[in-house]
Amino acid sequence: MYVIVDIQGQQMKVEKDQKLYVHRINAENGASVEFDKVLLVDKDGSVTVGAPTVEGAKVVVEVVSQVKGDKVLVFHKKRRKGYRKLNGHRQQFSEIVVKEIIA
Repeated sequence: MYVIVDIQGQQMKVEKDQKLYVHRINAENGASVEFDKVLLVDKDGSVTVGAPTVEGAKVVVEVVSQVKGDKVLVFHKKRRKGYRKLNGHRQQFSEIVVKEIIA
């Protein structure tokens, strides 16, 4: 069984006991969070598509930890003008584990 769920604007295909990295969730480590924007449910071949969401379906996840992604360097340069600018960014992620799918 799998579902497609909308987690903070990202659509992800999730199954039970799957580990995911999503944009930072404001919750403590070990906290349980529910997402109810389930767009599609597949139960052993029978597919239910929501319009826009499936009624009564939700995904329960547990926040494992808060982590940072790899550093991304953004470099701007205009040739022969002496203009150079370097900027870095590290995205904040939450590591979550899918505990239960209710559909």
